[in-house]
Amino acid sequence: MSLDRSSGPGEGTTARIAVPAGRAVRVRVPATSANLGPGFDSLGLALAVYDEVVVRVRPEPGATVTVEGVGAGEVATDDTNLVVQAVRRGLAHAGVEQPGLELHAVNAIAHGRGMGSSAAAIVAGLMAARGLLAGVVDLDASTLLTLATEMEGHPDNVAPALFGGLTIAWMTAEGPAVKRLLVHRGVSPVVFVPTSTLSTKLARSLQPASVPHEDAAFNVSRSALLVAALIQSPELLLAATEDRLHQSYRASAMPETDALIGLLRQHGLAAVVSGAGPSILVLGSDPAQRLTAADLVERHAQSDWRALMLAVDLGGATVVPHSALEADPA
Repeated sequence: MSLDRSSGPGEGTTARIAVPAGRAVRVRVPATSANLGPGFDSLGLALAVYDEVVVRVRPEPGATVTVEGVGAGEVATDDTNLVVQAVRRGLAHAGVEQPGLELHAVNAIAHGRGMGSSAAAIVAGLMAARGLLAGVVDLDASTLLTLATEMEGHPDNVAPALFGGLTIAWMTAEGPAVKRLLVHRGVSPVVFVPTSTLSTKLARSLQPASVPHEDAAFNVSRSALLVAALIQSPELLLAATEDRLHQSYRASAMPETDALIGLLRQHGLAAVVSGAGPSILVLGSDPAQRLTAADLVERHAQSDWRALMLAVDLGGATVVPHSALEADPA
């Protein structure tokens, strides 16, 4: 890191921090599933499928992005790329001049399917900024959560992407807050990913401005029970994942998702919409339930669904220095 000290016309001496060309970091960010049924906009779970990105500072201004895997040929490859925007947001918060950037991403998180792809992109960029500034300016965990929430609009996906595990996120007068919890080792997630996508904005637009008091009380009890089920008593997951706040209102936008969730739940499986959908998350209480769920979806789905048998990610997003001599992630 270099520190240029210069003064403008009529100004005193000011410090300008610049990240040197050639410095690079590698970031890995997990997918996430938000809501988990009743925990609307508050509960989130990190899942062990990852986007990886190498961010390198270059002498030329602007940004170039190359993408492998999910999003290749679809996402922006210049300064409008969401990861680039997040890197720049982190650097700007630290008062650092904006350098030229070169990004190479290898993506595995499905886009537009309720697995937290936008949250992963935001967290990847902010973590990259943190790594580029390591040893000079500290972007601490609280700052990262605040910046990520401002960019995403709510903390339920960015919290587990940052910290891993099960997270409870809430807003305070000072900004977002989070509590991370370890998930019981018996919990066995499987995500069913369709070929279709759904806009989060559209999904949110289908919800009413208010809900009946009894529905709100119902979800309060189920959300509390869900935390207990995930960390201590997986046998309670079916009852704990009942919801009256959002899934039924969004069902018309994803009818096959709604039908499959109903079928899975009739067979005793804790199936919910993953985030805004249309993917389905099944929280098995043992690994065998994942196989049962996969068989049911394979036999009854009207379109193609991909089953992802996933572990819970425990570590959240990571960033490490990246040597210019290393190969980019493949």
